[in-house]
Amino acid sequence: MRTILNKKPLFWLMLSLPALLLLTGYWRGAIESIDMLHPTGEFSARLMILAMMLGPLAAVIGNRPWLKWLLVRRRAIGVAAFGYAVLHTIFYIIDMGNLDDILAEWLTPGIWTAWAALLLFVPIALTSNDAAMRVLRRNWKNVQRLVYAAAVMTLLHWFWVDNDYRAAIVHFAPLILLWIVVFAKLFFSSKVQSKGI
Repeated sequence: MRTILNKKPLFWLMLSLPALLLLTGYWRGAIESIDMLHPTGEFSARLMILAMMLGPLAAVIGNRPWLKWLLVRRRAIGVAAFGYAVLHTIFYIIDMGNLDDILAEWLTPGIWTAWAALLLFVPIALTSNDAAMRVLRRNWKNVQRLVYAAAVMTLLHWFWVDNDYRAAIVHFAPLILLWIVVFAKLFFSSKVQSKGI
């Protein structure tokens, strides 16, 4: 069973399953383009948050076997988050129906933040592979760190589009709390070292 779960194609299938179900419903006419926006956007945000939580979680609780298993697959989770963001964008364009309407709301806060998040996501997704790591070397991590700006843009997009901050806060709160704990640990360990304890 463990060998089956460790197969990359199965993991990709698990990540793709919600998209496949949504697309099947859309193709059958059971789901309209506007109804595709919310779930694709949420899956993108959830997977991005999950990928971002793994590093700080390991710093807080240590390398557990299940966490190590997820850390090995973190890039795949991030690429899947990008895939759902692309789907979200495609169905936004389909729902809008024409370029004039898209351009008319281009500069509204809830929309430009979404485009900014997507643009930041592109280099992250394109370099989430071993070949890019070898080519970019030290700069690879700098490119991947763009995810923090993408996360901020995603959070702001969610705030402004939904006009209800609760769902966005519920989703992003675990990530924010984890980073607070990580920084608190670093701060107190540096205090202890400076005192020579």
